[in-house]
Amino acid sequence: MSPVFALAIASALVVLAVVIGIVLRRGDGRRRNGGALRFDPTDVLSAELGSRATLVQFSTEMCARCPQVRRLLTEYAADHDGLRHIEVDLTHRPDLSTRYKVLQTPTTFVVDGSGAVRARFHGVPHRHALTEAVAAV
Repeated sequence: MSPVFALAIASALVVLAVVIGIVLRRGDGRRRNGGALRFDPTDVLSAELGSRATLVQFSTEMCARCPQVRRLLTEYAADHDGLRHIEVDLTHRPDLSTRYKVLQTPTTFVVDGSGAVRARFHGVPHRHALTEAVAAV
């Protein structure tokens, strides 16, 4: 293989990786539809749904952005009546990642009073998108 051809392949792979990274980053923190998922509060010890809505955060021990999301959601729930924040550690409950289709951490669900997942966020949620999702409940 010639050095020019090898350099062209390496350059193409770098460009492809950058494009994929940009596409994934653009979707990070944006609101998505919750689908037909239902959150069962009995999956988490001492979990109780909020009267208006519940912010369910799925995290792991090795997640770098999970503490930031924890602070954001805790503050947000404290500032709004009827909201509650629950954190689920998937390190100790990996079965829940399959049940709730969580592919990355942090992932946040906005759950209504009946347990229906009304919205989901991958990564750090944007505050305005979180406000819109809670208002829609």
